Amino acid sequence: MSRSPIHGERRLGIRENWPQFSLLVLINACVGGMVGLERTVVPLVATQEFHLTSDTLIFSFIVAFGLVKALSNVASGVLADRFTRKAMLVSGWLIGLPVPFMLAWGPSWTWILVANVLLGASQGFTWSMTVAMKNDLVGTRQRGLAMGLNEFAGYGGLGITALLTGFIAARTGLRPEPFYVGIVYAVLGLGLSIVAVRDTTGFLRHATPATESRIPDTTTRHLTPQADPQSATRTMFGVCQAGLVNNLNDGISWGVLPLLFAAHGLAVDEIGIIKAVYPLTWSLGQLGTGALADRVGRRPLIMWGMIVQALALGMIGFGAPSPYASGVAGALLLGLGTAMVYPALLATAADISPAERRATTLGWYRFWRDLGYPSGALLAGVVSAAFGLVWAIYLAGFLTFVSGVVAAVSMRATRFAEVTDDRHLRHVPRPARQDSGI
Repeated sequence: MSRSPIHGERRLGIRENWPQFSLLVLINACVGGMVGLERTVVPLVATQEFHLTSDTLIFSFIVAFGLVKALSNVASGVLADRFTRKAMLVSGWLIGLPVPFMLAWGPSWTWILVANVLLGASQGFTWSMTVAMKNDLVGTRQRGLAMGLNEFAGYGGLGITALLTGFIAARTGLRPEPFYVGIVYAVLGLGLSIVAVRDTTGFLRHATPATESRIPDTTTRHLTPQADPQSATRTMFGVCQAGLVNNLNDGISWGVLPLLFAAHGLAVDEIGIIKAVYPLTWSLGQLGTGALADRVGRRPLIMWGMIVQALALGMIGFGAPSPYASGVAGALLLGLGTAMVYPALLATAADISPAERRATTLGWYRFWRDLGYPSGALLAGVVSAAFGLVWAIYLAGFLTFVSGVVAAVSMRATRFAEVTDDRHLRHVPRPARQDSGI
């Protein structure tokens, strides 16, 4: 059995750091649950409680959330590389603490928008730090698996919460009861982050070029900015555009699907089931796709995942006259496609970043990715107002297919192979002793 690299008293790997790794998985489930509060209920609150009729105004909460989250991703990454990961994680939870209270009892749509500004900032800090801290703990060879587990927890929490809030809303009303669960998430996440989480910045000081080596699928060259700047730049472009379009279609479906299904006669709990199937499939799928990205490389999963998502959106759009059946089937396929893409994109962004700047690089990737939320919401508002809700779904599918093709052309294939001797380190600027792989 292979062993993890040892650096002083620090060992890299999921098994070697399982208490902290598991704790961060649990915390990210709470982080995802905070977003799940909104997936089913908030678009219906806009139309049924505040009587908003403009599609653009209805989707404005997604714009507020996505824009602030994108900026917070960058800020948290830069600050985490300058200070500590734990400080940023705790700060994110403090920012998000008022959110469920504002969603539950806010007297106007302005309160909902402000809550989404705070939620976006909170997510940018908390989710970014769970990603960065897991990368610190596991090293390179289990990076895809680690990201799969992280996103499994986050989107599992999101999906379960979307389902739960839909059922609660169908029985008690749209507010305030569905948002009580968010209070539990916020208190639990903040408490665990303060009391139990240990900072992982120290792991970076023990990273060596060998444990951070990046080996493309068919060559021993290292895909790093220092060794191959052009390929690294093209790959980062491919990753960022795919992430942006992925979240663009997620932003469109977030705002459009509840209204589209309601317009075709589905009840709130039925909409909640469909809205839960998508993130739950996305969540569970990443348990396999994260590890698969470590074996077969990142690029195939990204390309085919985007194409599968495009097919799913087409299925939902063309099947709108039979909304429940097409909604469930499309949500399953959409979740599968997103599961193929998400951990592979995160792992690729980490692959091409030096350890000392990893949080910053991941922050910039997540910035461009999460710009997809406001872009998708604005696009959905304009297209829905001009042509109808279903045409926003068709447009999302087309853009997603094109993005998959662009990713295939622009990205350099990468995955990690075990480095067993110094021959593979000749392209690394700072040669160092190589320990056994994980």
